Amino acid sequence: MQICNVCSGDTPKYRCPACRIRYCSLGCYKTHKANDTCQPPKPSVPPAKDLNVPYGNAEEPWTVEDLLEDDDHTDEVSLQRLQLLGESESLRKLLLNPHLQQLMRSVDAAENKADAMKAAMHEPLFIELSDQCLQIVEKKVENCL
Repeated sequence: MQICNVCSGDTPKYRCPACRIRYCSLGCYKTHKANDTCQPPKPSVPPAKDLNVPYGNAEEPWTVEDLLEDDDHTDEVSLQRLQLLGESESLRKLLLNPHLQQLMRSVDAAENKADAMKAAMHEPLFIELSDQCLQIVEKKVENCL
């Protein structure tokens, strides 16, 4: 659960279009803009070469919320369920495949990521990756019910 980056009180419902900080109300947005601390985000960091190093840098790790637009919460998976992916040995083995690594790099580097994802979804190896991820997340959910 996050808190407002301005007042540290309520749960944030909005995100500043310029710097992407989260805030809870119009009052907090106005305070944020009045403080003149609003800076556009830094350009994204290129993917790490070492697969054991997390994407981005250690000072500013990404969160699940950073990947979602404010209205894209219909298929959101909890952080606890996403962490199960990092614990899967079978998924790690699959990610060692050089062809899959190259495919993922090409999607990440693509100018039009939506088109690149659509093309990747036709690759059997990418489908295998997607299925593996879904099985891990859904299997654990079924066990909890």
